[in-house]
Amino acid sequence: MDMTGEERISASRDAVWKVLNDPDILKACIPGCENLDWISDTELEATVAIKLGPVKARFSGKVTLSNLNPPLSYTISGEGKGGIAGFAKGGCDVTLIEDGNETVLAYVINADVGGKIAQLGGWLVSSWAKKLANRFFENLGQAAAAA
Repeated sequence: MDMTGEERISASRDAVWKVLNDPDILKACIPGCENLDWISDTELEATVAIKLGPVKARFSGKVTLSNLNPPLSYTISGEGKGGIAGFAKGGCDVTLIEDGNETVLAYVINADVGGKIAQLGGWLVSSWAKKLANRFFENLGQAAAAA
């Protein structure tokens, strides 16, 4: 599944970039995130608990930052395993565009799921993923504006 969108944030591009690279803020912005810790300059370990329809799962995995172009853009990608619930993997290209006193965060997401979650049906999974992405970017915008 692929998703694109943008979030207008009432903060400078530098402030948004800092928020995008702060694991404590990211943890608070990611729905269901239980832990998010740096393990190297470009890798984090994450655990996220989700409920999608009748399926509850805790996904654990690594997140990698690549194509770093501070404070303009980067790619964040990862893969998580959720036991019998299945797996989720994907990536997101993030671009920050200054617009006066605000920043437009543009994103392109590609994601794939397998296992029990994939059996729920493409429409349900896609709808859930869009809601999750929207909630994350709204939370991130609020955190950047408050920082």
